Amino acid sequence: MIYSIKNQQDILDKLNIEALNPMQEEAVSMIAETTNTILLSPTGTGKTLAFLLPLLKVLDPDSQEVQALIIVPSRELAIQIEQVVRSMGSGYKVNAVYGGRPMSKDKIEIKHSPAILIGTPGRVLDHFDSDRFSKSSIKTLILDEFDKSLEDGFEEEMKAIIGQLPSINKRILTSATQGITVPGFVRLDKPYTIDYLKEKTESRLAIKTVVSADKNKLKTVLDLLQHLGSEQGIIFCNLRDSIEQVSGYLERNKVTHACFSGGMEQQDRERALIKFRNGSSQVLVATDLAARGIDIPEMNYIIHYELPRHEEEFIHRNGRTARVNATGTAYVLKWAKEALPEFIKQSKAVNISKKAPHKPQFWETLFISGGRKDKISKGDIAGLFIKQGGLEKDQLGSIELKQDCAFVAVPLKLAETLVEKLNNSRLKKKKVRIYVL
Repeated sequence: MIYSIKNQQDILDKLNIEALNPMQEEAVSMIAETTNTILLSPTGTGKTLAFLLPLLKVLDPDSQEVQALIIVPSRELAIQIEQVVRSMGSGYKVNAVYGGRPMSKDKIEIKHSPAILIGTPGRVLDHFDSDRFSKSSIKTLILDEFDKSLEDGFEEEMKAIIGQLPSINKRILTSATQGITVPGFVRLDKPYTIDYLKEKTESRLAIKTVVSADKNKLKTVLDLLQHLGSEQGIIFCNLRDSIEQVSGYLERNKVTHACFSGGMEQQDRERALIKFRNGSSQVLVATDLAARGIDIPEMNYIIHYELPRHEEEFIHRNGRTARVNATGTAYVLKWAKEALPEFIKQSKAVNISKKAPHKPQFWETLFISGGRKDKISKGDIAGLFIKQGGLEKDQLGSIELKQDCAFVAVPLKLAETLVEKLNNSRLKKKKVRIYVL
Protein backbone atom coordinates (compact mmCIF):
# COMPACT_ATOMS: atom_id res chain seq x y z
CA MET A 1 0.00 0.00 0.00
CA ILE A 2 1.40 3.40 -0.95
CA TYR A 3 0.29 5.98 1.58
CA SER A 4 -0.67 9.37 0.17
CA ILE A 5 -2.76 12.46 0.89
CA LYS A 6 -5.51 10.79 -1.14
CA ASN A 7 -5.37 7.71 1.11
CA GLN A 8 -5.63 9.95 4.15
CA GLN A 9 -8.65 11.78 2.76
CA ASP A 10 -10.28 8.44 1.88
CA ILE A 11 -9.80 7.32 5.48
CA LEU A 12 -11.25 10.56 6.88
CA ASP A 13 -14.24 10.18 4.55
CA LYS A 14 -14.83 6.64 5.82
CA LEU A 15 -14.71 7.93 9.39
CA ASN A 16 -17.04 10.86 8.54
CA ILE A 17 -14.35 13.36 9.57
CA GLU A 18 -14.09 16.52 7.47
CA ALA A 19 -10.57 17.50 8.51
CA LEU A 20 -7.92 16.84 11.13
CA ASN A 21 -7.73 19.21 14.10
CA PRO A 22 -4.47 21.17 14.78
CA MET A 23 -3.16 18.59 17.28
CA GLN A 24 -3.73 15.75 14.80
CA GLU A 25 -2.12 17.71 11.95
CA GLU A 26 1.02 18.32 14.01
CA ALA A 27 1.11 14.76 15.38
CA VAL A 28 0.74 13.11 11.96
CA SER A 29 3.57 15.25 10.61
CA MET A 30 5.98 14.96 13.55
CA ILE A 31 5.44 11.24 14.28
CA ALA A 32 6.34 10.54 10.66
CA GLU A 33 9.58 12.50 11.01
CA THR A 34 10.76 11.49 14.49
CA THR A 35 11.98 8.27 16.09
CA ASN A 36 10.49 8.81 19.55
CA THR A 37 7.39 10.92 20.20
CA ILE A 38 5.36 11.83 23.28
CA LEU A 39 1.84 13.06 22.47
CA LEU A 40 0.03 14.88 25.30
CA SER A 41 -3.52 15.99 24.62
CA PRO A 42 -6.80 16.04 26.58
CA THR A 43 -9.24 13.13 26.49
CA GLY A 44 -11.48 13.15 23.43
CA THR A 45 -9.24 15.19 21.14
CA GLY A 46 -8.51 12.35 18.69
CA LYS A 47 -5.13 10.95 19.76
CA THR A 48 -5.98 7.49 18.35
CA LEU A 49 -6.29 8.76 14.79
CA ALA A 50 -3.25 10.99 15.34
CA PHE A 51 -0.97 7.98 15.81
CA LEU A 52 -2.75 5.52 13.49
CA LEU A 53 -2.42 7.67 10.36
CA PRO A 54 1.40 7.91 10.52
CA LEU A 55 1.58 4.25 11.56
CA LEU A 56 0.02 3.22 8.24
CA LYS A 57 2.85 5.03 6.44
CA VAL A 58 5.50 2.70 7.86
CA LEU A 59 3.76 -0.66 7.47
CA ASP A 60 4.97 -3.05 4.78
CA PRO A 61 2.04 -4.53 2.80
CA ASP A 62 4.16 -7.52 1.76
CA SER A 63 5.05 -8.58 5.31
CA GLN A 64 3.20 -11.52 6.88
CA GLU A 65 4.42 -10.71 10.41
CA VAL A 66 3.32 -8.44 13.27
CA GLN A 67 4.82 -5.00 12.51
CA ALA A 68 3.32 -2.73 15.16
CA LEU A 69 2.43 -3.33 18.80
CA ILE A 70 -0.01 -1.02 20.61
CA ILE A 71 -0.11 -1.56 24.37
CA VAL A 72 -3.07 -0.18 26.31
CA PRO A 73 -4.09 -0.31 30.00
CA SER A 74 -7.68 -1.53 29.53
CA ARG A 75 -9.74 -3.97 27.49
CA GLU A 76 -12.12 -1.21 26.42
CA LEU A 77 -9.31 0.86 24.92
CA ALA A 78 -7.98 -2.21 23.05
CA ILE A 79 -11.43 -2.85 21.55
CA GLN A 80 -11.93 0.82 20.69
CA ILE A 81 -8.62 1.13 18.81
CA GLU A 82 -9.27 -2.15 16.96
CA GLN A 83 -12.64 -0.77 15.81
CA VAL A 84 -11.05 2.48 14.62
CA VAL A 85 -8.41 0.59 12.61
CA ARG A 86 -11.11 -1.58 11.00
CA SER A 87 -13.21 1.52 10.20
CA MET A 88 -10.22 3.11 8.44
CA GLY A 89 -10.35 0.34 5.83
CA SER A 90 -6.58 0.28 5.32
CA GLY A 91 -6.46 -3.37 4.27
CA TYR A 92 -4.05 -4.29 7.09
CA LYS A 93 -5.07 -7.08 9.46
CA VAL A 94 -5.58 -5.95 13.06
CA ASN A 95 -6.39 -7.91 16.23
CA ALA A 96 -6.91 -6.97 19.86
CA VAL A 97 -5.95 -9.35 22.70
CA TYR A 98 -6.87 -8.78 26.32
CA GLY A 99 -7.68 -10.54 29.56
CA GLY A 100 -11.26 -11.52 30.27
CA ARG A 101 -11.90 -13.45 27.08
CA PRO A 102 -10.93 -17.03 26.14
CA MET A 103 -7.32 -17.54 25.10
CA SER A 104 -8.64 -19.90 22.42
CA LYS A 105 -10.24 -16.91 20.65
CA ASP A 106 -6.89 -15.11 20.60
CA LYS A 107 -5.10 -18.16 19.21
CA ILE A 108 -7.57 -18.51 16.33
CA GLU A 109 -7.46 -14.79 15.45
CA ILE A 110 -3.66 -14.41 15.53
CA LYS A 111 -2.89 -17.74 13.84
CA HIS A 112 -2.39 -15.58 10.76
CA SER A 113 -0.34 -12.74 12.19
CA PRO A 114 -1.94 -9.29 12.12
CA ALA A 115 0.10 -6.33 10.91
CA ILE A 116 -1.10 -4.41 13.98
CA LEU A 117 -1.48 -6.11 17.36
CA ILE A 118 -3.26 -4.26 20.17
CA GLY A 119 -3.31 -5.59 23.71
CA THR A 120 -3.22 -5.21 27.46
CA PRO A 121 0.17 -5.92 29.09
CA GLY A 122 -0.71 -9.25 30.77
CA ARG A 123 -2.27 -10.83 27.68
CA VAL A 124 0.45 -9.57 25.31
CA LEU A 125 3.11 -11.06 27.60
CA ASP A 126 1.25 -14.40 27.65
CA HIS A 127 1.47 -14.54 23.85
CA PHE A 128 5.10 -13.41 23.86
CA ASP A 129 6.11 -16.08 26.38
CA SER A 130 4.35 -18.76 24.31
CA ASP A 131 6.10 -17.58 21.11
CA ARG A 132 2.84 -17.44 19.14
CA PHE A 133 4.34 -15.14 16.48
CA SER A 134 7.65 -13.61 15.49
CA LYS A 135 8.67 -10.45 17.38
CA SER A 136 11.59 -9.57 15.12
CA SER A 137 9.41 -7.65 12.63
CA ILE A 138 7.79 -5.43 15.29
CA LYS A 139 9.37 -2.06 14.53
CA THR A 140 6.78 0.36 15.96
CA LEU A 141 5.80 0.41 19.64
CA ILE A 142 2.87 2.56 20.77
CA LEU A 143 2.02 2.97 24.46
CA ASP A 144 -1.44 4.56 24.54
CA GLU A 145 -2.42 6.12 27.89
CA PHE A 146 1.19 5.36 28.87
CA ASP A 147 0.80 6.92 32.31
CA LYS A 148 -1.51 3.99 33.16
CA SER A 149 0.47 1.32 31.29
CA LEU A 150 3.65 2.29 33.16
CA GLU A 151 2.12 2.30 36.63
CA ASP A 152 3.66 -0.02 39.23
CA GLY A 153 1.07 -2.76 38.66
CA PHE A 154 2.09 -3.11 35.00
CA GLU A 155 5.77 -2.20 35.20
CA GLU A 156 7.22 -5.74 35.38
CA GLU A 157 5.04 -6.94 32.50
CA MET A 158 5.95 -3.90 30.41
CA LYS A 159 9.64 -4.44 31.11
CA ALA A 160 9.37 -8.09 30.05
CA ILE A 161 7.50 -7.20 26.83
CA ILE A 162 9.84 -4.41 25.73
CA GLY A 163 12.85 -6.59 26.57
CA GLN A 164 11.69 -9.03 23.87
CA LEU A 165 11.47 -6.43 21.10
CA PRO A 166 14.86 -6.27 19.35
CA SER A 167 13.85 -4.31 16.24
CA ILE A 168 11.94 -1.26 17.54
CA ASN A 169 12.86 1.88 15.58
CA LYS A 170 9.84 4.04 16.41
CA ARG A 171 8.17 4.69 19.77
CA ILE A 172 4.99 6.72 20.35
CA LEU A 173 3.69 7.42 23.85
CA THR A 174 0.35 9.17 24.42
CA SER A 175 -1.40 10.52 27.50
CA ALA A 176 -4.06 12.99 28.63
CA THR A 177 -2.07 13.93 31.74
CA GLN A 178 1.44 15.09 32.43
CA GLY A 179 3.98 14.35 35.11
CA ILE A 180 4.91 10.67 34.80
CA THR A 181 8.58 9.71 34.48
CA VAL A 182 9.17 7.29 31.61
CA PRO A 183 11.28 4.35 32.89
CA GLY A 184 14.65 3.69 31.27
CA PHE A 185 13.63 0.27 29.94
CA VAL A 186 11.31 1.98 27.39
CA ARG A 187 14.51 3.35 25.78
CA LEU A 188 12.81 6.60 24.84
CA ASP A 189 15.90 8.47 23.69
CA LYS A 190 15.49 12.24 23.10
CA PRO A 191 11.73 12.18 22.43
CA TYR A 192 9.94 14.98 20.59
CA THR A 193 7.02 16.16 22.76
CA ILE A 194 3.75 17.40 21.27
CA ASP A 195 1.94 19.09 24.14
CA TYR A 196 -1.65 20.23 23.75
CA LEU A 197 -2.52 20.00 27.44
CA LYS A 198 -2.12 23.78 27.62
CA GLU A 199 -5.08 23.94 25.23
CA LYS A 200 -7.21 22.55 28.04
CA THR A 201 -10.96 22.58 28.15
CA GLU A 202 -11.30 24.73 31.29
CA SER A 203 -12.60 27.69 29.31
CA ARG A 204 -15.39 25.52 27.88
CA LEU A 205 -15.96 23.46 31.03
CA ALA A 206 -18.27 24.79 33.75
CA ILE A 207 -17.82 23.23 37.20
CA LYS A 208 -20.87 23.53 39.45
CA THR A 209 -21.47 22.37 43.02
CA VAL A 210 -24.73 20.79 44.14
CA VAL A 211 -25.16 20.69 47.93
CA SER A 212 -26.93 17.64 49.39
CA ALA A 213 -28.68 17.69 52.74
CA ASP A 214 -28.21 13.90 53.01
CA LYS A 215 -24.84 12.19 53.29
CA ASN A 216 -25.66 9.46 50.72
CA LYS A 217 -26.77 12.04 48.10
CA LEU A 218 -29.18 9.63 46.38
CA LYS A 219 -32.18 11.96 46.40
CA THR A 220 -29.90 14.81 45.28
CA VAL A 221 -28.60 12.93 42.26
CA LEU A 222 -32.18 12.12 41.23
CA ASP A 223 -33.19 15.78 41.68
CA LEU A 224 -30.21 16.78 39.51
CA LEU A 225 -31.17 14.33 36.75
CA GLN A 226 -34.74 15.65 36.80
CA HIS A 227 -33.32 19.19 36.60
CA LEU A 228 -31.23 18.19 33.56
CA GLY A 229 -34.11 16.47 31.75
CA SER A 230 -33.45 13.70 29.23
CA GLU A 231 -29.84 14.44 28.28
CA GLN A 232 -27.29 11.64 28.56
CA GLY A 233 -24.50 11.82 31.11
CA ILE A 234 -22.18 9.83 33.38
CA ILE A 235 -22.44 9.52 37.17
CA PHE A 236 -18.99 8.79 38.62
CA CYS A 237 -18.59 6.78 41.82
CA ASN A 238 -15.43 5.72 43.66
CA LEU A 239 -16.67 2.28 44.73
CA ARG A 240 -18.55 -0.63 43.15
CA ASP A 241 -20.84 -0.71 46.22
CA SER A 242 -21.80 2.90 45.51
CA ILE A 243 -22.66 1.97 41.92
CA GLU A 244 -25.02 -0.72 43.21
CA GLN A 245 -26.70 1.76 45.59
CA VAL A 246 -27.11 4.43 42.90
CA SER A 247 -28.30 1.85 40.35
CA GLY A 248 -30.92 0.43 42.71
CA TYR A 249 -32.22 3.91 43.51
CA LEU A 250 -32.40 4.93 39.84
CA GLU A 251 -34.18 1.67 38.98
CA ARG A 252 -36.80 2.28 41.69
CA ASN A 253 -37.32 5.75 40.23
CA LYS A 254 -37.53 4.49 36.63
CA VAL A 255 -34.38 6.18 35.30
CA THR A 256 -32.94 4.10 32.44
CA HIS A 257 -29.26 3.49 33.10
CA ALA A 258 -26.35 1.10 32.62
CA CYS A 259 -23.52 0.28 35.04
CA PHE A 260 -19.82 0.06 34.24
CA SER A 261 -17.02 -1.08 36.56
CA GLY A 262 -13.99 -3.35 36.71
CA GLY A 263 -15.98 -5.85 38.80
CA MET A 264 -18.28 -6.67 35.88
CA GLU A 265 -17.69 -9.38 33.29
CA GLN A 266 -16.17 -8.04 30.08
CA GLN A 267 -19.25 -8.97 28.04
CA ASP A 268 -21.52 -7.09 30.47
CA ARG A 269 -19.29 -4.03 30.33
CA GLU A 270 -19.31 -4.02 26.51
CA ARG A 271 -23.09 -4.35 26.43
CA ALA A 272 -23.53 -1.53 28.94
CA LEU A 273 -21.54 0.76 26.63
CA ILE A 274 -23.52 -0.38 23.56
CA LYS A 275 -26.83 0.48 25.27
CA PHE A 276 -25.45 3.83 26.40
CA ARG A 277 -24.05 4.65 22.93
CA ASN A 278 -27.30 3.86 21.13
CA GLY A 279 -29.53 5.79 23.53
CA SER A 280 -31.20 2.84 25.30
CA SER A 281 -29.74 4.12 28.59
CA GLN A 282 -29.95 7.74 29.70
CA VAL A 283 -27.22 7.48 32.33
CA LEU A 284 -24.00 5.50 32.77
CA VAL A 285 -23.17 4.86 36.44
CA ALA A 286 -19.46 4.14 36.52
CA THR A 287 -16.15 4.03 38.35
CA ASP A 288 -13.12 5.92 37.05
CA LEU A 289 -12.64 3.10 34.53
CA ALA A 290 -15.08 5.08 32.33
CA ALA A 291 -13.06 8.29 32.62
CA ARG A 292 -10.94 7.38 29.60
CA GLY A 293 -10.22 4.74 27.00
CA ILE A 294 -13.84 3.91 26.16
CA ASP A 295 -15.85 4.73 23.06
CA ILE A 296 -18.87 6.79 24.07
CA PRO A 297 -20.38 9.94 22.57
CA GLU A 298 -19.78 13.53 23.63
CA MET A 299 -21.42 14.24 27.00
CA ASN A 300 -23.11 17.52 27.89
CA TYR A 301 -22.50 16.79 31.56
CA ILE A 302 -20.88 14.44 34.05
CA ILE A 303 -21.71 14.10 37.74
CA HIS A 304 -19.21 13.48 40.55
CA TYR A 305 -21.54 11.50 42.87
CA GLU A 306 -18.53 10.78 45.07
CA LEU A 307 -15.67 13.26 45.19
CA PRO A 308 -12.58 12.04 43.35
CA ARG A 309 -9.64 11.25 45.63
CA HIS A 310 -6.98 12.75 43.37
CA GLU A 311 -6.73 15.64 40.91
CA GLU A 312 -5.81 13.27 38.07
CA GLU A 313 -9.15 11.42 38.48
CA PHE A 314 -10.98 14.77 38.52
CA ILE A 315 -9.28 15.83 35.26
CA HIS A 316 -10.02 12.54 33.48
CA ARG A 317 -13.66 12.43 34.61
CA ASN A 318 -14.17 16.01 33.45
CA GLY A 319 -12.50 15.08 30.15
CA ARG A 320 -15.65 13.18 29.22
CA THR A 321 -17.43 16.51 28.66
CA ALA A 322 -16.40 19.82 27.05
CA ARG A 323 -14.34 17.83 24.55
CA VAL A 324 -12.68 19.29 21.47
CA ASN A 325 -14.82 22.33 20.62
CA ALA A 326 -17.88 21.55 22.74
CA THR A 327 -19.01 23.02 26.06
CA GLY A 328 -20.01 20.94 29.05
CA THR A 329 -20.68 20.92 32.78
CA ALA A 330 -19.19 18.90 35.62
CA TYR A 331 -21.53 18.72 38.62
CA VAL A 332 -19.83 18.12 41.98
CA LEU A 333 -22.23 16.58 44.52
CA LYS A 334 -21.24 17.64 48.02
CA TRP A 335 -22.78 16.75 51.36
CA ALA A 336 -23.49 19.93 53.37
CA LYS A 337 -20.81 18.98 55.96
CA GLU A 338 -18.27 17.79 53.38
CA ALA A 339 -15.25 19.86 52.35
CA LEU A 340 -14.19 20.01 48.70
CA PRO A 341 -10.63 18.89 47.87
CA GLU A 342 -8.14 21.70 47.21
CA PHE A 343 -7.93 20.84 43.50
CA ILE A 344 -11.63 21.62 42.94
CA LYS A 345 -11.55 25.36 42.46
CA GLN A 346 -13.89 27.97 40.97
CA SER A 347 -16.96 25.83 41.50
CA LYS A 348 -20.23 27.75 41.66
CA ALA A 349 -23.18 26.49 43.73
CA VAL A 350 -26.24 25.84 41.60
CA ASN A 351 -29.96 25.63 42.36
CA ILE A 352 -31.54 22.47 40.88
CA SER A 353 -35.10 22.90 42.16
CA LYS A 354 -36.49 23.60 38.67
CA LYS A 355 -37.41 20.41 36.78
CA ALA A 356 -36.87 20.12 33.02
CA PRO A 357 -39.35 18.36 30.70
CA HIS A 358 -38.57 14.64 30.60
CA LYS A 359 -38.93 12.63 27.40
CA PRO A 360 -39.66 8.92 27.91
CA GLN A 361 -37.11 6.36 26.72
CA PHE A 362 -37.35 5.96 22.94
CA TRP A 363 -34.77 3.28 22.05
CA GLU A 364 -34.42 -0.35 23.08
CA THR A 365 -31.54 -2.68 22.17
CA LEU A 366 -32.03 -6.00 20.39
CA PHE A 367 -29.37 -8.74 20.31
CA ILE A 368 -28.72 -10.74 17.11
CA SER A 369 -26.79 -14.04 17.31
CA GLY A 370 -24.78 -13.53 14.11
CA GLY A 371 -21.86 -11.29 13.16
CA ARG A 372 -18.92 -10.63 10.86
CA LYS A 373 -17.67 -14.23 10.92
CA ASP A 374 -21.03 -15.26 9.43
CA LYS A 375 -20.46 -12.78 6.54
CA ILE A 376 -23.32 -10.64 7.90
CA SER A 377 -23.11 -6.89 7.17
CA LYS A 378 -24.89 -3.87 8.64
CA GLY A 379 -26.76 -3.63 5.34
CA ASP A 380 -28.06 -7.19 5.78
CA ILE A 381 -29.36 -6.31 9.24
CA ALA A 382 -30.95 -3.05 8.08
CA GLY A 383 -32.62 -4.94 5.22
CA LEU A 384 -34.08 -7.53 7.61
CA PHE A 385 -35.60 -4.91 9.91
CA ILE A 386 -36.92 -2.70 7.13
CA LYS A 387 -38.17 -5.32 4.66
CA GLN A 388 -39.34 -8.10 6.97
CA GLY A 389 -39.74 -6.09 10.15
CA GLY A 390 -41.65 -3.25 8.50
CA LEU A 391 -39.58 -0.47 10.08
CA GLU A 392 -39.19 2.91 8.43
CA LYS A 393 -35.57 4.00 7.91
CA ASP A 394 -35.82 6.65 10.63
CA GLN A 395 -37.06 3.99 13.08
CA LEU A 396 -33.82 2.05 12.77
CA GLY A 397 -31.21 3.26 15.24
CA SER A 398 -27.55 2.40 15.71
CA ILE A 399 -26.31 -1.00 14.45
CA GLU A 400 -23.14 -2.38 16.07
CA LEU A 401 -21.63 -5.40 14.35
CA LYS A 402 -19.25 -7.67 16.28
CA GLN A 403 -17.35 -10.80 15.25
CA ASP A 404 -20.04 -13.23 16.42
CA CYS A 405 -23.11 -11.08 17.19
CA ALA A 406 -24.76 -7.70 16.54
CA PHE A 407 -26.84 -5.13 18.42
CA VAL A 408 -29.59 -2.95 16.95
CA ALA A 409 -31.44 0.02 18.47
CA VAL A 410 -35.16 0.01 17.66
CA PRO A 411 -38.13 1.98 19.09
CA LEU A 412 -38.99 0.65 22.56
CA LYS A 413 -42.70 0.37 21.74
CA LEU A 414 -41.92 -1.90 18.75
CA ALA A 415 -39.17 -4.04 20.32
CA GLU A 416 -41.26 -7.01 21.46
CA THR A 417 -43.26 -7.08 18.20
CA LEU A 418 -40.02 -7.11 16.18
CA VAL A 419 -38.65 -9.99 18.28
CA GLU A 420 -41.82 -12.03 17.66
CA LYS A 421 -41.70 -11.25 13.94
CA LEU A 422 -37.95 -11.69 13.28
CA ASN A 423 -36.59 -14.22 15.80
CA ASN A 424 -35.16 -17.28 14.00
CA SER A 425 -34.93 -15.37 10.69
CA ARG A 426 -32.13 -16.13 8.25
CA LEU A 427 -29.32 -13.62 7.73
CA LYS A 428 -27.10 -14.78 4.88
CA LYS A 429 -26.97 -18.55 5.56
CA LYS A 430 -27.34 -18.34 9.32
CA LYS A 431 -30.53 -18.71 11.32
CA VAL A 432 -30.27 -16.05 14.03
CA ARG A 433 -31.84 -15.61 17.43
CA ILE A 434 -33.10 -12.10 18.19
CA TYR A 435 -34.11 -10.92 21.65
CA VAL A 436 -34.32 -7.80 23.82
CA LEU A 437 -30.96 -7.22 25.53
